[in-house]
Amino acid sequence: MQNTQPEFMKLRNHLETVIIGQDALVDRLLISLLTGGHLLLEGPPGLAKTTAVKAIASGVHASFQRIQFTPDLMPSDLTGADIYNPQSHQFDFIEGPVFNQIILADEINRAPPKIQSALLEAMQEHQVTVNGVTRNLPDLFLVMATQNPLEQSGTYPLPEAQLDRFLLHVKLDYPSPENELLILQKDRQNNQKASQARSNSTELSPISPQDVLQARSFVASTFIDEKLEKYIVDIVTSTRQIETLNPALAGYIEYGASPRASLALYKAASAMAYINGRDYVIPEDIHEVVADTLRHRIILNFNALSEGISKDDLIADIINQIVVP
Repeated sequence: MQNTQPEFMKLRNHLETVIIGQDALVDRLLISLLTGGHLLLEGPPGLAKTTAVKAIASGVHASFQRIQFTPDLMPSDLTGADIYNPQSHQFDFIEGPVFNQIILADEINRAPPKIQSALLEAMQEHQVTVNGVTRNLPDLFLVMATQNPLEQSGTYPLPEAQLDRFLLHVKLDYPSPENELLILQKDRQNNQKASQARSNSTELSPISPQDVLQARSFVASTFIDEKLEKYIVDIVTSTRQIETLNPALAGYIEYGASPRASLALYKAASAMAYINGRDYVIPEDIHEVVADTLRHRIILNFNALSEGISKDDLIADIINQIVVP
């Protein structure tokens, strides 16, 4: 089996030229691709969330579809529907945009629950059921969703069951003044040399779906010591019984992370090791992705919200309290 790690490093370098000052975001995009786990990006407008997903889609030779989620979206707009064919006098199924390999669910929290239910089956089962007929989605199937945390008018909170299906929940913040200056200069250069920018965009040879699936096999075979496996389980189970680590934090978490979080943390850490050129997991790989893996799987109660304690604060406290093997 050929190692495709060099191709992914080329893709990583390409993404860093497109997404300036968001190195962590670049790694999360690659982790999603390497594990087949869905990705939720949250941040204010203008932080290149949509651009980031389009950039990684352009680096993979796979079908891509952007779906703008709106309150009037219907499940058939997502999954497809049976359309009557007057020539054959039969109903033909017309596939919806979800049958592509990489899906950009833009502003996912603007769609009502019935849309989220249709998307949930696709995310979890990699299949779509319409009128009692189940159809499989492509092997390389990813949902990369964005949401804006600032504007809440006309939005619907994502169900906890659906949030749990996202491998990572990445929160984006504004770039530093230095990086924002680089963004401005790069945009100006692209406007001045539009033809050259178009030619540069073709320099990267897209990775084939077969390369992605092969890389996933390498990630799945990444070695992890049994002590680190227990470390992962200790982290996740501590979200369900945080008072055993720090009695002062007792009563802040309504619901902790499920065993699916342990699997997600293991997969994300393995992909992080692969990105860093290793075939084994180290504690730093776990620490790098633990917040993005757990924050959407923890539900705080009123005490935590009233005292201004965030999920990231609690996750950081858990990491500080548990001894690293």
